[in-house]
Amino acid sequence: MLTRREFWKAATAMPVMAAELYAQRTRGLPPLTIKEIKVIGTSANSFPWVFVKVITSEPGLYGLGSANNLEQSFAIVAAIEKSLAPFWTGKDVDRIEEMWQATNVHSYRRNSTILNQALCAIDMALWDIKGKRAGMPVYELLGGKVRDAIALYAHADGPDHETLAENVRKYTEAGYQHVRAQLRGYGGGGMIPPGQGSRVEGGYSGPAFDDELFLENIPKSFEYLRAKLGFSPKLIFDVHEKLSPHLAPEFAKRMEPYRMYFVEDLLPPEQIAWYQQIRQVTTTPMAIGELFTHPLEYVPLITGRLIDFARCHMSSIGGITPLKKIANLCEAFGVRTAFQQGGEPDPLHQMASYHVEVTSPAFGVHEQCRFPDLIHEMMPGTTEIKGGYLYGNRTPGLGVDLNETIAAKYPLKSYPVPDWMTPHMIDGTLVKP
Repeated sequence: MLTRREFWKAATAMPVMAAELYAQRTRGLPPLTIKEIKVIGTSANSFPWVFVKVITSEPGLYGLGSANNLEQSFAIVAAIEKSLAPFWTGKDVDRIEEMWQATNVHSYRRNSTILNQALCAIDMALWDIKGKRAGMPVYELLGGKVRDAIALYAHADGPDHETLAENVRKYTEAGYQHVRAQLRGYGGGGMIPPGQGSRVEGGYSGPAFDDELFLENIPKSFEYLRAKLGFSPKLIFDVHEKLSPHLAPEFAKRMEPYRMYFVEDLLPPEQIAWYQQIRQVTTTPMAIGELFTHPLEYVPLITGRLIDFARCHMSSIGGITPLKKIANLCEAFGVRTAFQQGGEPDPLHQMASYHVEVTSPAFGVHEQCRFPDLIHEMMPGTTEIKGGYLYGNRTPGLGVDLNETIAAKYPLKSYPVPDWMTPHMIDGTLVKP
């Protein structure tokens, strides 16, 4: 049996070894600075992706970062090229924390979505450079692995209970333990068809969301799923912030018998104070956070143990540096991570999340995001998915590169915001996502 001294020596060995190895490999070398910032935009996967290539003063050494913002990609490009690239150029590559803090206050006003995407890009690229220079994957610099691979949750949908159950079953048979089950997409189960119901004369006639209808129908769909599939699948459901605050505690209570892995985003960020009331009435696990833009938004929810999963979107909060801090805070308070990915994140963003997750004892689950063969060709080193798990690689740095020639064949395009982002009630009132 290990003594206490031996235990702590073993627990702290990897960060010390990584730091010493980095020091050995860089000792005697001239200071490493940012020589040039190159912005690379592409729509090779239909979504607009913005990457930053940080070229250093050491010939051939560069780092890559993701600055993706689905709806504001061209604004991100302008912000980096016109404002932030001149500020970053000439800075010390090794001082990642200082660069993050300085960039965050550079324009005085903090934590806008556009600033955070840019922060994410520079932060990610600097970690990539540090890992390459050390000859180690970034996860080694963060303390080393605590798990072999990353458990994923898949997305199952269906127009009715029977189809939904069959789609969930297909994923579990493919090796997925965790499956998100949505009945007819976001708001499904609570939508009144176009033209039906009591409408305002001459007013809104499209599909209308009714939260009382949603409250009645969604628990019934999970009752059906559990009757058909049992309690082996770890089921997830995304409300997508559509409920009224006074109905959220009741909804969470009604979902309790179905032993959810978590219910996501009962409420929008403006209404997070209601999680105190939700926690008082139910044990249904809660997840929230993909719309947060300030790392400190999580603090009252995590330290108050009002949520069970932090749904960070790395690019929305500013990169690896704040993401690791949030994961550490989750660990201290018994909360787990379920980082948000969705369909639009790129392989670099996915891999950067992997490096944090594989080193964090607080990890819970990761949202599945697959890429076609073209993207694997354009971005060698992209993660692999096998049997419900995400696998990285041992390449120094983040482990993903970018073929600029292929990227240039698919110029950056604007992304039209889909209608499901702005649903309405039957009287025409906007339902906030």
